[in-house]
Amino acid sequence: MGASFLITLREGLEIALVLAILISYLVKSNRRADIADVWRGSAIAVGLCVVGGIAFNAFVGEFEGKPEKFIEGTIAIVAASVLTWMIFWMRKHAKDMGTELRAQIDAATTRQALMTIAFVAVLREGLETVLFLISAETSSSSGSSVVVGGLLGLVVAAVLGRVVYLGGNRLKLSTFFNVTGALLILFAAGLFGKFFHEYRELLGMETGWLVQSVWTIESGPWASGTFYDFMKGFFGWHNAYENIRLIAYFAYLIPVGYLFLRGAGAPPSSAAPSKEKESVSA
Repeated sequence: MGASFLITLREGLEIALVLAILISYLVKSNRRADIADVWRGSAIAVGLCVVGGIAFNAFVGEFEGKPEKFIEGTIAIVAASVLTWMIFWMRKHAKDMGTELRAQIDAATTRQALMTIAFVAVLREGLETVLFLISAETSSSSGSSVVVGGLLGLVVAAVLGRVVYLGGNRLKLSTFFNVTGALLILFAAGLFGKFFHEYRELLGMETGWLVQSVWTIESGPWASGTFYDFMKGFFGWHNAYENIRLIAYFAYLIPVGYLFLRGAGAPPSSAAPSKEKESVSA
């Protein structure tokens, strides 16, 4: 539940920021009548993401044995890769998001063009969300908790998006994305370790030091229950953690975490504050 909440909170807020920029700029440009096209394009994108997510999840559930290991391992590594790219891309381009979207609106002279801008923006974030949620479900024993956590994250994201729309730059987005980015890196590290675990089983590696457990916990909250499900789904924790999985976890976490923290600690340029304000206040 924790992983899905964080995923939809961050991705949902990104969608909310895009919509806030589009709508506020249309209002300032005396194009209020075009706001409906933004909502139409967004609704179509959301519908496609929901249908696609349900269909793909049902498709994955049909497989067992080695095909299941292949699919779950592949989903894990793809999700970890996209998640990592998204975290660093957002931090690099967030300050210019508003400028780019406003330029696209100025170039959109028809209703269909404006619908397409909203559709593409929401569809991109929506498909990423679907991929991450599927990864969270295969990493956790409770599919229902993924749904509940995801819905709660979307609700909070919608509220924060409204705050951004009404208050402009009052919400400190840089801090939000730095904190959620660090947590999502931990989530991606768990997915990276899961990839090696699934492919190890796929290739039939059942003996040797890499397969041996670093620890084995048979009872208590770290072995089963709600807390265990949370730690397993969010951080990739397991009560019998294999050497290969632990090595993979830190092989991802150390370099990626270092690059992320180094970027987070970099001093902003003199122009950065004004750009960030422009990007969210539109």
